[in-house]
Amino acid sequence: MTYQLLRIKPDQHVLALLFCSTLALYNFSMLLSRPKEPKKSPFRRVRWIFGHYRLTVTLTIIAIISLIPLTLFLSVSSLVLLFFLGVISVAYNLPLFSMNEKRFGLRNIPGLKLFLIATIWSLSCVLLPIVETAARHEITISAADTILLVGKRFLFIAAITVPFDIRDLFEDRNHHLKTIPVMLGERKAYLFCQILLLAYIALLLLFTKVPDANFWGLSLTIVLTGWLIFKSAAKKTEYYYFFYLDGMMILQYLCVLALNLIL
Repeated sequence: MTYQLLRIKPDQHVLALLFCSTLALYNFSMLLSRPKEPKKSPFRRVRWIFGHYRLTVTLTIIAIISLIPLTLFLSVSSLVLLFFLGVISVAYNLPLFSMNEKRFGLRNIPGLKLFLIATIWSLSCVLLPIVETAARHEITISAADTILLVGKRFLFIAAITVPFDIRDLFEDRNHHLKTIPVMLGERKAYLFCQILLLAYIALLLLFTKVPDANFWGLSLTIVLTGWLIFKSAAKKTEYYYFFYLDGMMILQYLCVLALNLIL
């Protein structure tokens, strides 16, 4: 999406590195939070992952090993950013901190989980491609435009992340994990999602001089995202979240790409 909005050729090494690191971190998070009896988990994906434990571990190892040669193709500035993102991502799950003889990770800090996820996604998917492209002198992007792109991606990712926490509201309360829905309540959390999306639309309107295919593609998918979040207030299966809400990231790109070909 970032390369499409900037109208530049995608860097295959950056895309491959982000794919492998995302796969490795997600699997690492799942393996680290393994329940006592995975087969009895209410979540089908948890039962599948631990039902294919060796495959999951193998894919995780392959993804981690693949990161080594991929880093050789990136600039020093990109590697510094990746190191920073990697440290935060690992600290998100690992209980590296302690207080009152209780160990915890960054995700356990009240209200921080949502912002960590949105920050990691926006910096890796927007700032990293920009930093690498700038290092190769392929394009010059102003700091204001960079902040705007990062800000919009942050708002979008944060909005589609909150419903996952609302779904896990009861479980998070039992684990004393103070997410946004736990602190605000379910209704206010849904309202918070819509406010984030309205802020996204506001940024689009304020900083778009002439509405183009990108503007209409982004606006259309943001409206659709708001509707999906509203519909998620009713009890849905986990596939509603992982297919429809998470799928909005893919649909947004496809929609923008299609409108650029048509208009």
